[in-house]
Amino acid sequence: MAQLDHVVRGVDHAAFPTFDPASTIEFYRDVLGFPVVHATCALGWGPTRHPDFVHFFFDIGNGDRLAFFYYFGLDKPPVLEPADPVTAELLSRARHLAIHVDTEDDLAEYRRRLDASSYRCELQVRHETVESIYVTDPNGFLIEITRPLRALTPEDDIDARVSAEALVEIFREDSPSLEKFYARKAVLIADQFADEAGEVTFA
Repeated sequence: MAQLDHVVRGVDHAAFPTFDPASTIEFYRDVLGFPVVHATCALGWGPTRHPDFVHFFFDIGNGDRLAFFYYFGLDKPPVLEPADPVTAELLSRARHLAIHVDTEDDLAEYRRRLDASSYRCELQVRHETVESIYVTDPNGFLIEITRPLRALTPEDDIDARVSAEALVEIFREDSPSLEKFYARKAVLIADQFADEAGEVTFA
């Protein structure tokens, strides 16, 4: 067998679902001191019946990140593997390992390898700051290989911090939703950056 180039750069992030984002943020951010460095918020995503969600990331050192998904309106199932197929699929996809590569060419090479095998690439997506390919391994685990689309900025850091604050606050209210999350986030931004309107911008 020909020797394959080994250009992956370690773990980009490991991701898990959470049903208590407030306690999760307070534990990792406030107890362990892991800063929230990125947050992706979406009104659904892709498949039908996909709930609104916030996907937030903690810096765990060495450029590695630990991430969690919080799905609005999704109750914690009474057993680990819920009978409802939609919930089961969401939780299965939320638990995944993401492996980092540096360049578009590196990502294309791993897609080529997958598509030449019996484990074809299932999905390729350009997210907000990364482009990723996805495949299910022989054990049923979702594997993501991802490359950066741009460098993170100070505005990204601010957005992540404010997103975490907003999520903690609205989660502890009745019927949390993405609409309430965005409304609270807007209030926090207005309160915290009223004197910097010309200097701070958000993508």
